[in-house]
Amino acid sequence: MNEIPTKPYLLRALFEWCVDNGYTPHLAVKVDSRTQVPQEYVKNGEITLNISPNAVHKLQIGNEVVEFSARFGGVARQLSVPITNVYALYARETGHGMTFDVDGPKAGVQPKAESESVRDPKLPVIKPPSQLPVPASTPEPPKKPSGGKPNLRRIK
Repeated sequence: MNEIPTKPYLLRALFEWCVDNGYTPHLAVKVDSRTQVPQEYVKNGEITLNISPNAVHKLQIGNEVVEFSARFGGVARQLSVPITNVYALYARETGHGMTFDVDGPKAGVQPKAESESVRDPKLPVIKPPSQLPVPASTPEPPKKPSGGKPNLRRIK
């Protein structure tokens, strides 16, 4: 019997945490042939999507795929993203969230620090906010002053 990966469960929990705290959850995705997103918003093979309840319709974060519909330039589109292509889910306002290794042949290879060389590959990787993508999907409401640069931190 194959064990279900923890990644979809972590994504659902992070999404719920963002919404419960009034934050805007963003999903960062590596785009490939299995990813159904508006190609005109893809940059360098990646896209960041606002998945807040007021930006999407019928959001389903399953064990294999994230599916929802959203408006881009006023046009409703159906999106489908394999869980394996998701490399981050974080709160726009604070930068808190998690990044993940992307499975598959096109996964980005990052040099590992010496301390990471013995890291369990099944666990998510926490990266600094400077490596998080800038949202480029749906129009955002005006930003509230946050008083500084967001930091990505471990959620305990």
